[in-house]
Amino acid sequence: MTEERRDLVVAGSGVAGLSAAVYASRADLAPLVLEGDEPGGQLTLTTDVENYLGFPEGVGGMELIRRGREQAEQFGAEFRHGSIEAADLDGQPFELSLSTGETLRTRALVVATGASARWVGADGEDELMGYGLSTCATCDGAFHRGDDVLVVGGGDSAMEEALFLAKFADSVTVVHRREELRASEIMADRARDHGDVEFAWNTELEAIRGSQADGVTGATLVSHPDGYPGEKYEAGEDVAVEKVDVGGVFYAIGHEPNTDFLRETAVELDDDGYVRTADADGWATTATAVDGVFAAGDVMDRDYQQAVTAAGTGSMAALDAEAWLESTAATSGDTTRQISVEAGD
Repeated sequence: MTEERRDLVVAGSGVAGLSAAVYASRADLAPLVLEGDEPGGQLTLTTDVENYLGFPEGVGGMELIRRGREQAEQFGAEFRHGSIEAADLDGQPFELSLSTGETLRTRALVVATGASARWVGADGEDELMGYGLSTCATCDGAFHRGDDVLVVGGGDSAMEEALFLAKFADSVTVVHRREELRASEIMADRARDHGDVEFAWNTELEAIRGSQADGVTGATLVSHPDGYPGEKYEAGEDVAVEKVDVGGVFYAIGHEPNTDFLRETAVELDDDGYVRTADADGWATTATAVDGVFAAGDVMDRDYQQAVTAAGTGSMAALDAEAWLESTAATSGDTTRQISVEAGD
């Protein structure tokens, strides 16, 4: 059995991980980037990106990821398939057990594993995600000028999405499976008071119509006066079925940060599983509660979740990791770079 030893491992290959890889490789850290279960992250679900700096004509999500990877590889980053299943962060070097069966040891770790948007399970969502079906109104709302659109959800995120979309769409209908919102009162009132936002109470999305060529063209909704109509529909009970013509559907039922492998470690997570980063002198940092572990992108950002902010925190994490590695090397007197394979214990 062999164990590979590194100075820096970057977990995740979305925008945050790629940005960290570019900065770390330019600093001669020779980072190893673990691509994860969803290589490229959430951006690969977006066909066109118009709000990323430097692309006035827009750029495809996959194209942006491809360019970022090429840039990181050009400076010496290495990419490998696999994700972290377990992490021993109690001592140095850290020990990472991968989904491939490999074990890595590393002095520093950048966690950029992202957060996966929750999906509804409606028919057609697999085919149409990124083609009129979206999980980010800020990213894709401007593509729906003049459309009628649906927002699925009942929390603050759904209200924020609906209000943002109302700037572009002709009408916005919030589809919620109950008749009481989970959103805060102030956000619920703002949405209710907006003239272009309507509510479909006790209603769920059953199917989405359209094609990748034409985008979303319609949806099938089911409703029941007692709420949770989807469960009743699947059980064969009578529910009202309605087909509506819409040009876009937005899921706003939350995200799941990809942090399961950190739950048994000393890295602090909030109640929803997002990584907590510690404040240093009243300014932002990517450092976590474990020395040598840094977090970037959606895995630590529950508020913005934009490609450009993920890239920014990715660069910050790499700079923080570089400074930490240099400080610990100076303290220990070890200034050598490590990319080696050693005999396992």
